[in-house]
Amino acid sequence: MEQLSNVGSEVERALYWKEKGNIEYTTLAFERALESLDYTTEKIDDFYRLKEHKRLREVLVDYFAGQNIYNSSPKLFRNYFYGFNYAASLSRSR
Repeated sequence: MEQLSNVGSEVERALYWKEKGNIEYTTLAFERALESLDYTTEKIDDFYRLKEHKRLREVLVDYFAGQNIYNSSPKLFRNYFYGFNYAASLSRSR
């Protein structure tokens, strides 16, 4: 949860800079998101979780560096990562 919350924070930064039109900052935040996601993926031994992480990476790359064939949107990413951010904030407050 915590790691995906961190990935979500970087994705949020990338979305913010993309909306502002700053390609350099968008790319930097997107690369940090991928790096964090890859680090998380290395630690997974459950096939289904690994499959979800790999699909998430594919969709992120498609949106930020591809042709967006999956028709992803900022709202989709924000909704996806909201649960991880919420769960991580609950675990930190305990």
